[in-house]
Amino acid sequence: MTFKAITLDLDDTLWPVAPTIRGAESAANAWFAAHAPSVLDAWDSVARMSLRKRIVGENPQRAHDLGFIRREMFRQMLADCGHDPALSEPVYAIFIAARQQVRLYEGAGDALARLAARYPIVAISNGNADLRTIGLDQHFHGALSASDFGVAKPDPAIFLAACSALDVAPGDVLHIGDDADTDVIGARLAGLRAGWINAGGLIWTHQDYAPEVEAESFAALVDKLP
Repeated sequence: MTFKAITLDLDDTLWPVAPTIRGAESAANAWFAAHAPSVLDAWDSVARMSLRKRIVGENPQRAHDLGFIRREMFRQMLADCGHDPALSEPVYAIFIAARQQVRLYEGAGDALARLAARYPIVAISNGNADLRTIGLDQHFHGALSASDFGVAKPDPAIFLAACSALDVAPGDVLHIGDDADTDVIGARLAGLRAGWINAGGLIWTHQDYAPEVEAESFAALVDKLP
C-alpha cells in the first residue's frame, strides 16, 4: 500500500464528539440560566431535537451548515420565549468555544504527530471543530469543513477539493475516518483510498468499497501505515 498524502476526519476519529457536544450544550444552558432562564423551562432536549429537525427540513440547502442550524435553534428558542433573537449570537459564541474543548483518544496526539512527519495532511470534517483553537493546526496542511465549503461528506466535491489543496491525485491520497458511509464509501467513490477506524469491531458489508486498512483506533491504524 503506497500513497502520497492523507485526508483525515476529525470527530470520532481523533476525539469522541458526543461528550464534546454535551459540554458545549451545558455551557449554552448555563448562559440561558443566567440571561434567559425561561428558555430552559420551555425547551427540553426532546423539543430541541424536534426544532432541529424542522430547521433542517425547512432549509435543506443548509443542512451541511451546523453553525447555521445551531444559531437558528438558539434564535427561535429565544424568540419563542419573548427574548431578543439577536442574543443567539452571544450564546452561540459560548457554545462554539466550548465545542473546541476536545479530549483526544489515547495515543491519538502522538500518532498524529508521527503521521504528519511522513505525509501532508488535510482535514475534512462535517463538524465545526477549529484546529487552531484546539491546538492541532501545526500538523495539517489545511482543513475543509462542510459549513465553509458548502457540501458535506460523502459528496465527492469536498474530497476532491482536499486533493487539490494537497496537489496530489485522488488515487494517491488515503482518507482516514470512522464512518463507513461518509468516510470510507465517500472517499472511495471520489477516487481516494480509504482507511477505516472500526472501533466497534463491525463487519464490513460493502465489498465494492472496502477500506484498504482498518484498525480499532486512529493510533492503531497509523501503526499499520508505511
